[in-house]
This record gives sequence, C-alpha cells and structure tokens, in this order.
Amino acid sequence: MNNRPIGIFDSGVGGLTVVKEIMKALPNERIVYLGDTARVPYGTKSDQTIKRFSVENTKFLKKFKVKLIVVACNTASSIALPVLRKRFNVPIVGVIRPGARKAVKVTRNGRIGVIGTPTTIKSKAYEKEIRSISNNKVVSATCPLFVPLAEEGWLNGNITLDIVKKYLTPLKRKNIDTLVLGCTHYPLLRGVISKVTGRNVKIVDSASSVAEEVAKILQKSGKLSSASKKPTHSFFATDAVEQFVKVGGKFLGKKIEKVRKVILNEIASADFVSLAMTYGVNICMRF
Repeated sequence: MNNRPIGIFDSGVGGLTVVKEIMKALPNERIVYLGDTARVPYGTKSDQTIKRFSVENTKFLKKFKVKLIVVACNTASSIALPVLRKRFNVPIVGVIRPGARKAVKVTRNGRIGVIGTPTTIKSKAYEKEIRSISNNKVVSATCPLFVPLAEEGWLNGNITLDIVKKYLTPLKRKNIDTLVLGCTHYPLLRGVISKVTGRNVKIVDSASSVAEEVAKILQKSGKLSSASKKPTHSFFATDAVEQFVKVGGKFLGKKIEKVRKVILNEIASADFVSLAMTYGVNICMRF
C-alpha cells in the first residue's frame, strides 16, 4: 500500500475530466492537480515548447512525492511522453492510448473520427495507436477554437454551435460512427458536439479508460492507498484562478472551493511543498 498522492497536469481545466473519473474509480486516492492556465492552449505551441512545459509541470508535481503522474493533456501526451518517461523515475500515464483502444472497441463500421488540437492531429498519435491494433479507417480534424470556448465557458449558443458545425460537418460526410474527443477540454462541449454528430455517432473520451489504467498500474505495483478517511485533494493553476474555479467546477462536476496560484519557476521548491503539505488546509479542498 502507498498513501502518496497521484499527480495530474493539463494545460488548463480540461484535465479535470480525468480527475473526476479517477476520483470515481479510486475514491481513497489523494490527487495533486496542476492546470497550466498561464500558457493554455498547448495545441498551437511548438513541439520543443510543449516538451519544456511538460517537464516543468512534472518537476512541480514530483515535489509532492507523487507515486504516479497522469498527463491529462492530449497535446502533451502526443509530444512529450517519451521525454518525460526517460527523464523521471515515476510511472507516467498518457491519455491517447486508452482513448484509441476504447474507440476500436466501440466502432461498428470501422470508421473512426478524431478531433483535437493542431499539434495532436499533426502528430498522428491517435491514428498510429488505432492502426497498431486494428485496420480501422481514421479521419482527423483540428478544432483549435474548442479549447478557448471551453476555457471561457462558451458551452452552447449559436456561435458555439456554428463553430462546431464548421469543424465536424466534414467528418460526418466521411460516414464515421465513432468520434474520439482528442482533447480533455472537449467533453465540456459534448452536448453541442452530440447535437451536431447525431445519435448514430458514439462519442469517446479517454477519461474513464485512463482511470482504469491508473487503477491497474497501482494495483499491480501494490501502491493503492490504504487510507480509510476521505482524501484531501490539492489544486493549482498558473493563472486565472477565479476562472479556473468557475469553469473547473463544471468539468469536475462539483464545486472547487480553493485553488492556489503558482509560478512554476519560483514555487517548485522543496521549501514551498513542505509548507504546503504542512498547512494543506489553506490550499486544498475536501470532498
């Protein structure tokens, strides 16, 4: 048994969809979440920049002595996973493989659509993963405006509907029956996405599959928490804390009472984390 926390990072609030599923699957586990809201979106950044951001995020989480890290960002998963796994001695789980495998399981006609940020789609990460385990046809599309729509809370309305139609109509014409939401921000737009794709297209996001993989890894390694009391979860953001609280609650499905603003280059020190762990009540929330 191991009562150290699970670390999770994303470019913003989207990764909270993964947090929600992990909390559901592993209710005894503590979670430390970092949303890099100062630098969102990652999907328009260069590969080198995404790798640098991901390393900085991982360094911050490592200060909390986490037992496993989830890269709850499709862009970072598609670009930075090999670098992170080589550099850090901690199990690191991405979101692409679980999502791809779930899509292969649910498709009926073998035509899978994938939407994501420009960087994720350009990497062909989903396409490679899907084709490594099946002969399914993969049709991809970039949706660069979805992240800012989700971050700003523009989840419905005519403008959002028009944007979603613009991006998804070409995929519908390809006769897909499964659509992978290749960004953890996109589930917040699931309602309008489903409205555009129609009831015959199954929507897949990787959050629940990631939670299952995390559970398997911790169980196999004997690192599941043995804590009997309700865990305390810590939330950090690099900017726009009030917006994080407002929109993040919608992703998580419950109110976030407290988020701590951090500047990665200044705050990722052993002294700060020691203070945070000692006086966690000031920076944490309880569920």
